[in-house]
Amino acid sequence: MDEEKQKKPRQRQKNKGVSTSPIKLELLITVVEKKKADFYADLIQSYNCNMQIKVLARGAAGLEMLDYLGLTATEKIVLFSPIRKDKRNEIMDALEEKFKSIKRGKGIAVCVPLSSVIGKQVFGFLADDERLIKE
Repeated sequence: MDEEKQKKPRQRQKNKGVSTSPIKLELLITVVEKKKADFYADLIQSYNCNMQIKVLARGAAGLEMLDYLGLTATEKIVLFSPIRKDKRNEIMDALEEKFKSIKRGKGIAVCVPLSSVIGKQVFGFLADDERLIKE
């Protein structure tokens, strides 16, 4: 009997409930009016986004084009927010709803996949994954 047990290949026990596969990250780029930037930054942060970069921007379109598109020539802020891919649809839906419902709250948002992040701790911080962050 002991020989039969030794000949059988061992089956690996799977971690149930905790996925060890890497979390994919995307860079959310959001362009909004300067006056509304803090509101949108707070909204995005509420989805466990640990870091955001705000950059002042100004459009290059002429007044005629802005008028045609229904836009104004106000200063804009571009928010760069690394987010978890599994939260993308939720965040994009929330942004779309706010773009439609807030007075002068129009904006644009797009996600770009991040193919590489250097360092396990940095990745853990950006992914909001405490398992990867050392205390």
